[in-house]
Amino acid sequence: MRLDKLLSNMGFGSRKDVKALVKSKAVRVNDTIVKDSGAKVDPENDVIMVGENVVEYKPYIYLMMHKPPGVISATDDRHDKTVIDLLEPEFQHYKPFPVGRLDKDTEGLLLITNDGQLAHQLLSPKKDVGKTYYAKIAGHVTEEDVQAFASGVSLEDGYITKPASLKILSAGSQSEIEVTITEGKFHQVKRMFEAVGKKVVYLKRLSMGKLELDQTLKIGTYRELNEEELSYCKSIK
Repeated sequence: MRLDKLLSNMGFGSRKDVKALVKSKAVRVNDTIVKDSGAKVDPENDVIMVGENVVEYKPYIYLMMHKPPGVISATDDRHDKTVIDLLEPEFQHYKPFPVGRLDKDTEGLLLITNDGQLAHQLLSPKKDVGKTYYAKIAGHVTEEDVQAFASGVSLEDGYITKPASLKILSAGSQSEIEVTITEGKFHQVKRMFEAVGKKVVYLKRLSMGKLELDQTLKIGTYRELNEEELSYCKSIK
């Protein structure tokens, strides 16, 4: 890999900025001052330093965010704050994106990465990765609804959903439930309840497969995946 590309990817500015760093003799590879910003380097084996700081090369980042309501799951938007806007610059320069989408008013687990292949695996309908949500429902959720979800419900556009697992936590004029779906249709959970005559008033994603929301993460905060979580995500092939 070219040195200027590596340092640019790691947040040291544009290739022009990197060229200026090299010209100022601030960059060393294996303790040798580099004179050519286009020099080839092996990021896995070479020791690359800018000033007194060792450059730790990471091609990908994997972040778990507790997405807050009012923020959209997108990389940029002219009107609303996005989940990428919540990241520190040290992560933004990787040009990450959210894996799948949570509605603007929905909170909970959101994976953010720049690894397109991993994102594809997690979102592929063929993988049947279950996504579990906690919700508050305006209306009395019944065992009939549980059976309807288990069979697949017909949405307003005629689409019949895949079977979903619905668990009633408490029933009443405002019911509390957990539901697991294996698809990601637009507003799917909300539309499924509308199909059985009820309305979602609060929605929170708890998990994607075995990747569970860290309950210590405050709303709007994030952290990198640990080794066990990352290993699980990469195992979905």
